[in-house]
Amino acid sequence: MIFNIQRFSTHDGDGIRTLIFYKGCPLRCQWCSNPESQSFTHSIMYDASLCQRFGDCASIEPDAFNLRGENGVEIKRSSVKQALSLKDACASKALVLTGEDLGVDQIMAEIEKDIPFYNNDGGVTLSGGEPLSQDQDLIDLLNELKAKKINTSMETSLHVSWARIERCLGLVGTFLVDLKHTDKEKFRHFIKGDAGLVLRNLEKLAYFGARVVVRIPVIPGFNHSLSEIQQMVDKVSTIKGIEEIHFLPYHSFGVEKYKMLGKNYEFGSEKQVPEEELELYEQYAQSRGFRTKIGG
Repeated sequence: MIFNIQRFSTHDGDGIRTLIFYKGCPLRCQWCSNPESQSFTHSIMYDASLCQRFGDCASIEPDAFNLRGENGVEIKRSSVKQALSLKDACASKALVLTGEDLGVDQIMAEIEKDIPFYNNDGGVTLSGGEPLSQDQDLIDLLNELKAKKINTSMETSLHVSWARIERCLGLVGTFLVDLKHTDKEKFRHFIKGDAGLVLRNLEKLAYFGARVVVRIPVIPGFNHSLSEIQQMVDKVSTIKGIEEIHFLPYHSFGVEKYKMLGKNYEFGSEKQVPEEELELYEQYAQSRGFRTKIGG
């Protein structure tokens, strides 16, 4: 399931790229900027500021929508029986259903519109969510991209079984691996995942000769300290074949999405991290022999 296709991107890979965002992720990063990507099924987003209470939603799903809420329409998402029936139902566009089941041919039709802009280094980046959590459709798309000689990158946490990664070897040009932390307890508490699984997969991926760029999201209150970043860089330096590390500054652009999904933003009110605060981390990584970059 796809929740967005973004054109003319100049990040998440080299050159001008088409970004395909898959829906569904095994992790629950507290600061996630795309919370609509977490569920593997459709998500209902509601913007009360646009709502005119016309009642189309309640007429379709009467058990799920209360038009008399104090702060707009109240939604009981667990009571929605036919999510697809809500697609384009809201005349005021206050209610949006995210997630679309697109076949490989449909996705390729969108990608092919952008091919003239790729030049020599652009291409397609698969993101999410977690693209490696997808089933056979992902592999079918990768095979189509390879057949058409389209440069392909994949943004991934590697928090999946090795079998899901192994099937992509030879089909993905660059794996953009988000390495969030090496501390197992912090990884479990803030992300609900297993740091050991990620590190084992990272070592295997490099061992099999895949091109890997490690990307460290710098998150205040989680890993934004020189000692923690040094620990992460030092760990990567022990893995033969990885030559590049990017540092991604925390931002809070996705906070409003949580309200629209009826969720709380658990991470609190941390301020965005200015890029200049990452320069010391970049310098350390360079001292360990890595090519570096700040930002995507």
